[in-house]
Amino acid sequence: MLYLKLAEPKSLYQGDPSVNRTRTGTYETTSVSGEAVKAFVPAPLPPVPPLVLDDEARGAMDAALLALGRLDGVSSVLPDTHLLLYTYVRKEAVLSSQIEGTQSTLSDLLLFELKETPGVPLDDVIEVSNYVRALEHGLRRLRGGFPLSNRLIREVHEILLSRGRGAGKSPGEFRRSQNWIGGTRPGNARFVPPSPHQVPNAMSALEKFVHDAKAPPTLLKAALWHVQFETIHPFLDGNGRVGRLMVTLLLCAGGVLREPMLYLSLFLKQHRARYYELLDSVRRDGDWESWVAFFCQGVASVSDSAVAAARRLLELAEKDRERLARLGRKAGSAAAVQAALLRTPVCTIPRLAKRTGLTLPTIAKALDVLAERKIVSETTGKKRNRVYRYDQYLGILNEGTEPL
Repeated sequence: MLYLKLAEPKSLYQGDPSVNRTRTGTYETTSVSGEAVKAFVPAPLPPVPPLVLDDEARGAMDAALLALGRLDGVSSVLPDTHLLLYTYVRKEAVLSSQIEGTQSTLSDLLLFELKETPGVPLDDVIEVSNYVRALEHGLRRLRGGFPLSNRLIREVHEILLSRGRGAGKSPGEFRRSQNWIGGTRPGNARFVPPSPHQVPNAMSALEKFVHDAKAPPTLLKAALWHVQFETIHPFLDGNGRVGRLMVTLLLCAGGVLREPMLYLSLFLKQHRARYYELLDSVRRDGDWESWVAFFCQGVASVSDSAVAAARRLLELAEKDRERLARLGRKAGSAAAVQAALLRTPVCTIPRLAKRTGLTLPTIAKALDVLAERKIVSETTGKKRNRVYRYDQYLGILNEGTEPL
């Protein structure tokens, strides 16, 4: 069976009645607290009939693949892959959590990881920190040869909800009660996912789709997987974040990306209303094509943004290195501290001492040099337990992470 059929140029659904997917799934009547509601059970992937992509959708897929190639190339030319990976992963964590309503910024997360107190509700930052830990766990498992499976998804979910909000909502377990999206109860919800007894079979079918030898290319597979997972909504909480996190794991597992440098949630945050509208359109009308075009546009946009940001960050780092090189004897320690701040652009003197091997007084003097040249600034105003940030560098990374 072919999962993808490339059409002659035409508008989606015009003149091709075969694309009218009237059975994207079935409704079953279930009772929640004595109230009868209709829950939607999606048909297994791939879509039937196969996708028909017009020129716009095909162009979006080509652009996305080229952009992903450029992004993957960045990780291969970096002198230190962790230079950007550390902050890019955290940027995705911040953005994905913001879509769910948190107010934490990238700076807040970096402060939290330093054991400092950020200026936002602690639960928000814990939620973002959990996302980082969950993504890193998933990547370690995949690189250790563990299959991309429902077990891995449950492990990721367990870490995601291990602390803070959601910790009491069955971390790591598929739900055993009915959930819903929008509204105050299932009866007035915008969408009601499958009833609990349908979840194991639906997730099993989704797992088989991922490993089917006839499955579509990785990028298209990730696009289809994401909608199906969101429609099943297999957990009581954290579905959106797991669904977005798994896109990165799918792309890495499929060899499209070597490192998780894609922060797709930036595009989804910027177009949040359209994102939810297209998810509903797939469920209601079977309009997978519009979703695929949107998803690929997002991948291309964010990949290009990440590449451009990487270039700006590297140019800034080089410019600052050259400025420091002109300082003569002071250059050595100041340059070492600046290099350490490239990996963690918010840091303390003890942390920098551990990273560089320099003494605390030497670090303090180097930071004074960097502060005089407005490369770093001290954020606390205290005499002890000071926190320093690499201002321009962090400013580039922070772009798009302002709370909604």
